Amino acid sequence: MQLTILGGGGFRVPLVFRALVEDPALGVDRLVLHDTDPARLAAVEQVLRHLSYGASAAPSVHLTTDLAEAVTGADFVFSAIRVGGLDGRTCDELVPRAEGVIGQETTGAGGVLYGLRTVPVARRIAEVVAERASTAHLINFTNPAGLVTEAMRPVLGDRVVGICDSPVGLMRRVARALEVPPEEAEFAYAGLNHLGWLREVRVDGVDRLPDLLGDPELLLRIEEGRLFGPDWLATIGAVPNEYLWYWYYRSDALAAEERGPSRGELLVEQQRDFWAAAPGLDPADAFARWEETRVARESTYMADSRAATEERDPYDLDGGGYDRVALAVMRAVATDAPQRLVLNVPNRGTLPFLDDAAVIEVPCEIDGSGARPLPAPVLDAAQQGMVTSVKAVDRLVLRATHEGSRETAVEALALHPLVGSVPVARRILAAELERVPSLAEALPHGHL
Repeated sequence: MQLTILGGGGFRVPLVFRALVEDPALGVDRLVLHDTDPARLAAVEQVLRHLSYGASAAPSVHLTTDLAEAVTGADFVFSAIRVGGLDGRTCDELVPRAEGVIGQETTGAGGVLYGLRTVPVARRIAEVVAERASTAHLINFTNPAGLVTEAMRPVLGDRVVGICDSPVGLMRRVARALEVPPEEAEFAYAGLNHLGWLREVRVDGVDRLPDLLGDPELLLRIEEGRLFGPDWLATIGAVPNEYLWYWYYRSDALAAEERGPSRGELLVEQQRDFWAAAPGLDPADAFARWEETRVARESTYMADSRAATEERDPYDLDGGGYDRVALAVMRAVATDAPQRLVLNVPNRGTLPFLDDAAVIEVPCEIDGSGARPLPAPVLDAAQQGMVTSVKAVDRLVLRATHEGSRETAVEALALHPLVGSVPVARRILAAELERVPSLAEALPHGHL
């Protein structure tokens, strides 16, 4: 079976390869890595060589910069691209910050900007997959995951699903706090990507979430309890996705951003030495350099939301997020063995306040016939308002990229609740158009 990874020169690709080596029963014997940057492909290949040493079975690895070649013959495609690279991400973070707006990769202005330049590329990928791998299933890692998945669906239909590791991490932490094996609990979670809430944790038919919400000491054992505070979680009666910190604590988030470099700047600094040195290192040294950099990356994830003295939970430093979810999806589809996973899929009546085509993030049952959303918890009026407003912005991004319209892009930015200003939206978009060529390519028409 062939697996193709688009964005194959990405820093986290070795996590996927490691999982494939550890589970040869998945049946992947050919791994194709595609990237527009051959030097990054060469660096990743050195790390993979080390991971394959001593393995009883490891997929053969093939590198290419040609998209059509990469997907031809694929059974599964993982799309993990970053249009504009880390330089684009840094602009997404710093340009809004200069306007007094949250500067975050997927939330608010940054997410809109990232989506505007990514959606046209994602559509093209979907078209090439449909042409060259007509039966392949595409698993979308690319952020903003819900928006990009929705952009691909008109071409690939139910053969594309989106994934994110944030809900998985949240559920694992809650289960540990409750001393419940995650596989023995049913989690009621609903929303959009990076905008969802855990509303129930049922064990043997009994909702255990009130036990957690009613115990401040227990809540402080998990990152979300420390992040949002036990009082706030008790007030809303749910545990939010960590990215809702930027909504509930907007002024704190802005103040934290101003205290140091952006996440994009930090990643560029952390990874610079690895990308420069790895192609010339032997595989063992390349792996050691990669692992050191990976742990530094994981330990500083969302560092702006934590106190300076607070370290991440060691369980969250193993890097087993996206790779585990993606391979679980692949296993369920390839073997027709049902699994329950949180996925980005079309609504189809699951959340009654959204249309059927809207891509949402909810627990699903997935097998060889595809993914089906499970019944979702009721979101309260405030949560519904947040979800509907962001979905409306998603639709404006899709329209802006279809038309190449800068005016519609301004509308998308201005109407996002974390921006909320037409003049600010115009200035943000104008600054990004000057600095990020891929955004100018996506929006060739109109004026500001």
